[in-house]
Order: sequence, then C-alpha cells, then structure tokens
Amino acid sequence: MVFSSLLFVFAFLPLNLCFYYLAKSTPVQNAVMLVFSLVFYAWGEPKYVLLLVAMAFIDWLLSLAVERCRGKRAAKLALICACIADLGLLGVFKYGTFFQENLQALTGFPSVVSQIALPIGISFYTFQLLTYVVDVYRGDVKAEKNFFNVLLYAGLFHQCVAGPIVRYKDIAEQIKRRTIKAEDISAGIIRFTAGLGKKALLANACGSLADTLLLSDAAAADLTQLSENVRILSSRPASALWLGMLFYMLQIYLDFSAYSDMAIGMGMMTGFRYKENFDYPYCSTSITQFWRRWHISLGSFFRDYVYIPLGGNRKGMARTVLNLFITWLLTGFWHGASWNYVLWGLYYFVFLVIEKFFLGRVLKKLPSIFAHAYTLVAVYFGWILFKFERLPLVWAVLKGLFCGNANAFTNYEADIMFKSNVFLLIVACLACLPLAKIIRAVLIRLEYEGGKIGAVAAVTATAVYPCAMLLLSTAALVGNSYNPFLYFQF
Repeated sequence: MVFSSLLFVFAFLPLNLCFYYLAKSTPVQNAVMLVFSLVFYAWGEPKYVLLLVAMAFIDWLLSLAVERCRGKRAAKLALICACIADLGLLGVFKYGTFFQENLQALTGFPSVVSQIALPIGISFYTFQLLTYVVDVYRGDVKAEKNFFNVLLYAGLFHQCVAGPIVRYKDIAEQIKRRTIKAEDISAGIIRFTAGLGKKALLANACGSLADTLLLSDAAAADLTQLSENVRILSSRPASALWLGMLFYMLQIYLDFSAYSDMAIGMGMMTGFRYKENFDYPYCSTSITQFWRRWHISLGSFFRDYVYIPLGGNRKGMARTVLNLFITWLLTGFWHGASWNYVLWGLYYFVFLVIEKFFLGRVLKKLPSIFAHAYTLVAVYFGWILFKFERLPLVWAVLKGLFCGNANAFTNYEADIMFKSNVFLLIVACLACLPLAKIIRAVLIRLEYEGGKIGAVAAVTATAVYPCAMLLLSTAALVGNSYNPFLYFQF
C-alpha cells in the first residue's frame, strides 16, 4: 500500500482518522496508530512485521541498559550491541545478495547466490532506531520505559517507508501527550492533498515519460537484457536522452518530496510535528547548498552521527577530506545495494571537496544565475548515475547525450514528444520553485489585511484548493497503472 493509492486515500486513511479522533486519550490514540501502522506495513509483506518488531524490541532493551549503566563501560557495550544488531540486520536484508554476487564474481563462491527479499523501509526505520539508542547514550533523551512507544516511533506509517527520518528526541513528548487543533487538521489536509497532487498529477506523468524516452527501471535492472538495453539507449537521439533525463530529474524530486509532504500533512492531522525534508533544492546555487536542501533528514543524520563523530573539519584538511569520503561513501551505499549508488555518493564527494577548498569562494562571487546553472548541470548528470544500476547503461547515456553513439541529435518522435508535453514540463518545473510558499504568504496577508473581500477570497481559496487537488488526483489515479514506489530499494 502506498500513500498515492485510492485504497489508502479513500479507505485506510479515513478509517485511521475516524478511530483516532474517536479515541479520548493519548494512550488510546497511540494504540490506534500502532495497529494501523502494523497493518499498513504488513499489507504487502506480513512476515517482515516481525523484523520491525524484533529490531524495535532489541533497541528498546539495549537503550534501557544504556541508561541503567550510564557512565560505565557496560553502557558503551550496549550501544555497540545495538549498532551491530541494527546494521547487521540491515546488511543481511539489504546488502546480502549484493555481497554474495560480488564475492562470487571474485572467487566463484558461493556457487548459488541466494536472493534475499528487501523489507520496505528498512533503511528508514533502522536509522531511526539507531538515532534513538545513540541519543540515549549521549544523554540527549531518556530511555523510553514503554516498548510500544518505541515500536510506534519506529513503525508509524506516516514516515516508516519513505521518511523523513525522524529522531526520537523530536517527537518523544508528542508520543506521550499532544493536542490537535482545527487549524492543524486544516493545514494537514492542505499539505497532504498538495503532496498527493504533486505525486499523482506531476511525478507519475514525468516518470512515465522518462521511462518511454529512456528505459523503465524494471527493464534497466534486467541483467539478461543488458546488451539489448545498451543497444536501445545507444540508438536513442540525443534530444530524447536529454529530455528523458530531465523528466527523471523532475520525477525524483516531485515524487520524493510528495511523500514527505503527505507524511508531514498526516502528522499535522494527528498532532505530530515532523521537520521539513526538502527546501526547494533545485533553487540551490552550489552542491553544498543543494545537500542542505535535499533529503534534509538524511543529510543531518550522516552529519550528526557519522561526519562529526569522525572529527568533522576539526582535524586538518587531510582528515576532513577522509571524513567527507567516508560519509559520502556511506551515503551512496545507503541508497541501494549497487555500485552505481556508491559512485553517485563519491560523485558528490568530489564536488563538495572542490567547493569546500576552492570553488565555493568562486561561486559566491559569480552572479547567482551562473552558480545556479552550474548546480543544476552537476545534479542533472548525477541523476544519470542514480537511475541506471548497470554502468554500461550509464556510459551509453552519457555518450548519447553528445551524439557519441553515432546517434542522431533528434528525430520526429522526439520532437513530437517534446511538443506534446511542453505544458507538463513547464508546470513540473514551476512545482520545483517556492511558488506555493509565496501564494500561501499572499493568502495569509489577504486574510488579515485585505479587508472583508480579501478574507473571503483567502478562505475560499484555502477551502477549494484541497478539494480540487483531491478530485484531480483521483481522476489521474483511476485506471492509471503507472504509480511506482521509487523507494523500494531503501
């Protein structure tokens, strides 16, 4: 089940909210949220609920041990055990097949690679549980005595499978006591329907066109068809490749930020306050700024739990570079069990090092339009590494963009595809800009400073917008089989 499915929007979420609002106390509301979260997570893979529960139970016990033994060697031992358990299970389920494949390629062993199914969202809830135990060890938060509160934190369906990565210290008090105001519910509905519209109307359309112009993810991942896929990409005209990657660049932002919008919106409706996960990253004027705005919860995780503990930039240039290398190696590897993700992480490591020690000063002196163009170009080419797990496909696209495959620059089909979808392209690009924030500010000003007419106009727009988004999104989802879940590998 995904947020952008009709089953979720018209059955699961309304039922959840109905039972939730009928509950008269926070413990009962927590019980409702926990039951619905476990059902949500078990919808496609019931057996992996046991993995989620087991990991939460292990970290709950070990966090209690950390607090009980605070200041003693046993506390550090409990923390190490938690790290080994969490990262070990993540390694088995997410990277087990990948390690076997590479070991087999190098040594011939094992003779048969076992295919280990990947539990949805395992990277997100593993990192959340890790931050919880580490924060207990650091003394930033007290160990939770109630196991079900820890399980709710790890498995809350709002953000369990697609983020944002939430830290326990940010919602610890909210789990125990929270209030829900009418304006919070209203704001949550607006935020949720905005995300739903972004996903159903824009991200899905951009993704479908990217697959048509390039290759679908399923086709590209089929190793038996590698040579045929290379041939297909090599024969594409350069304009089709440029346009296809542009649509993919738009899709991945619109899709991922849409899930965060829906999660934050559902949190508002139920009294939870999640931090923002995206801040219009395509408006950035450097790669450093881009990563402060893109998947903010992941970036802050690696900064606070990897980069800074390694020494950050406090131990000289060489150590800073090493720390950045380790951080971005792990960042790339977190995104998927494939070498292209590792290279993607290291790709950004190179840009960040260059900006830190040289290019950053130059960019500040340049007109913002040039710095912005540089950032978009660097990010654009980075998405090529991200999309294609097979490196021959990456190379075929890179060459093809510049007609290096003896491919034509354009053809009739590519021209028609562009002309037919130029309106979608414009709207999708506008959706990456902070126009919604500006419109929201204008409506607030109208409501409070625009007199009676302005207030009526603002209230009307606020009421009509979520209804329109819901209707349009429903129309787009009915009968549409293209509704991918991009973060399955996470």
